[in-house]
Amino acid sequence: MRKYKAGAPYHPWEIEQLRSDRELAIEYLKVAMESLDNPQERAGGLLALRSVAEAYGGLGVVAAAAGISRESLYRALSPKGNPTLKTLVAVLKTVGLRLSITEKKPVRAAKKKSRDTRAAA
Repeated sequence: MRKYKAGAPYHPWEIEQLRSDRELAIEYLKVAMESLDNPQERAGGLLALRSVAEAYGGLGVVAAAAGISRESLYRALSPKGNPTLKTLVAVLKTVGLRLSITEKKPVRAAKKKSRDTRAAA
């Protein structure tokens, strides 16, 4: 049986990449935020937000700047976390980002029946 050398841990590399490439961090979070509305993908989205917070100061610094306890931030950004909107906005603001709204797909307006159509029915 062949023994393989242990590889380098992924997380420190991920943090370094996010820290050194701001555009990567932004795109990474865009994808992560899309996953938050899917219960099966939510854990990955929260961990991505946590990684960006670690890359831009560390969770302790981000928690202090966001005005929440470090323990609360660790809990909120854990795989089973359920952060409030206030926490999400505070963390994003602390790392120099903000939430924005985009249209997922156009919403069709309900068609109104004309008076002539209703009278004939």
